[in-house]
Amino acid sequence: MASFTAAFKLSLVHPSLASSSLQHLLPSLNKSVLSLSPTPSFSSISLASTGNHRCGSLVASAAAGPKRLLGSLTNTQGLKFAVVVARFNEIVTSLLLEGALETFRRYSIKEEDITVVSVPGSFEIPVVAQKLGKTGAYDAIICIGAVIRGDTTHYDAVANSAASGVLSAGLSSGVPCIFGVLTCDDMDQALNRAGGKSGNKGAEAAITAIEMASLCKSIV
Repeated sequence: MASFTAAFKLSLVHPSLASSSLQHLLPSLNKSVLSLSPTPSFSSISLASTGNHRCGSLVASAAAGPKRLLGSLTNTQGLKFAVVVARFNEIVTSLLLEGALETFRRYSIKEEDITVVSVPGSFEIPVVAQKLGKTGAYDAIICIGAVIRGDTTHYDAVANSAASGVLSAGLSSGVPCIFGVLTCDDMDQALNRAGGKSGNKGAEAAITAIEMASLCKSIV
């Protein structure tokens, strides 16, 4: 290597004089570089082929991908649910409740595993949902109500309180509290969402409750 260094310095000053020296040293230089080179980096494929079991397991682990959890709509055995339903605008909430109960039956939830609790209005739903959740007796709670816009700002106060209250109930109790409170501009909109052309939001809430209950069961 010292000879090569000297030849290289000479080439910087007198290129014509050093060219033959460099050509003469190239064979030995190649051997030196090969002997001094660090271990080449390996791709994931080469790691697996080295016979190193640790490397091979790392490759297999990476190929497997992250663990994924997903709620089930078929494995419902033993799940218990509560439904908190507001009596205000009962013409709407009764249809939402029936949609939820019918969905539970369709997914093989036993009637004895369902508790229905009636409250005066949507504003009262969150406190009852929180108390039910903290009993530890239920895997998910559906909150059903209907708030229809009127001529005052009362609608906004009730709708916002119901939404934030149901969220808080779920967070504080650790039990999924499903928001099934309709917030509509008029009665026609509400009825369309309670079994009309827009489907039944009570049934949708029940499906969400089943999936969330199953998912939370799988998280340990």
